[in-house]
Amino acid sequence: MNDLIDTRSEARRFWLLGAVLASLAVAAGAFGAHALRDLVPPARLATFETGVRYQMYHSLALLFVARALTGHPSAALRWAGRLFVTGIVVFSGSLYLLVLTGLSWLGAVTPLGGVAFLAGWGLLARAALHRDRPPAA
Repeated sequence: MNDLIDTRSEARRFWLLGAVLASLAVAAGAFGAHALRDLVPPARLATFETGVRYQMYHSLALLFVARALTGHPSAALRWAGRLFVTGIVVFSGSLYLLVLTGLSWLGAVTPLGGVAFLAGWGLLARAALHRDRPPAA
């Protein structure tokens, strides 16, 4: 029973985070298109847009994970959601900071967020493959 409560609670957190992070992606996109357009070179603006795009994709994935958790709770889904959040913070966050600060070493951090995204998608696939299996005794 406790695990079910924890799963529901985590699903609600993922739903909230997905919605908030998606709205922040829209705001960041508008900021990039309007405020940054004249302040940074086109290549850096494209980098910023990549961060926005991946944030939106994975915010939507987080909403999907939240929904999936309510019907089919699993550790794989829970970890997929956690990795999507981590990926957004590390991948998109490092790109935003790189563009806004010009600190090029942040580009070395970005792939770690990409690895988190890939691991999250892998766990989402695992959850789909094991969905119909009965729980282990």
